[in-house]
Amino acid sequence: MPARQKILFVVSSSSQGWYLPELAHPYDVLSRDFAITIASPQGGATVLDPASVQLFTDSVSTEFKKTKEKLWKETEELKNFIGKAADYEAILYIGGFGPMFDLVDNTISHQLIREFWEAGKIVSAVCHGAAALLKVTLANGDLLIKDHRVTGFSNQEEIDVDRQKDMPFHLETTLNEASNGFYEKADAAWGPKVIVTANGKLLTGQNPSSAEPLAKELRKVLQGAAPYTL
Repeated sequence: MPARQKILFVVSSSSQGWYLPELAHPYDVLSRDFAITIASPQGGATVLDPASVQLFTDSVSTEFKKTKEKLWKETEELKNFIGKAADYEAILYIGGFGPMFDLVDNTISHQLIREFWEAGKIVSAVCHGAAALLKVTLANGDLLIKDHRVTGFSNQEEIDVDRQKDMPFHLETTLNEASNGFYEKADAAWGPKVIVTANGKLLTGQNPSSAEPLAKELRKVLQGAAPYTL
């Protein structure tokens, strides 16, 4: 039996943590067909945001927390994947507030994303995970997300959970600037929004409710069945 194709998930090492449904749902959708590796900037144990455990009690999130603790307690160190984009089909940055603090300026992460992109692999992110894309540049010096439709946690959603005062910047505003005005969001705050662009090579999801649909779109693209939204 041939080896399963692989996807690299990246979670934050920040004490701000990552959000339960944004890892649980993509893992649930994708681990059925793909081998998942989970990495973080520092490797080892990462922080599951306790607020996300309280807020999201759906069966997938609850079961993941109950049975998959080893996945986020024993992550691989991000630097170990430099030069290995050819071994993976996609990279997915998980949200939660942590990426706003330790992935925006992380040069190892920037290099890894650029390697995946230049190898023709899929780059994807959900919610605050999109912060990892903000400063990634290509060989010509352009930002990777320049002139691409993107989404991520909106300013209104940040205000709704009273975290805007804690963030180093507004993700919606900064994504809009970096993409040259191509940020998009759901018609209503907290509604699911997934964007597939760049011939299926760039996928972003807005918020926790976008985690599962993002994973399903990623699976479609990898299986060659997606009606790409260009």
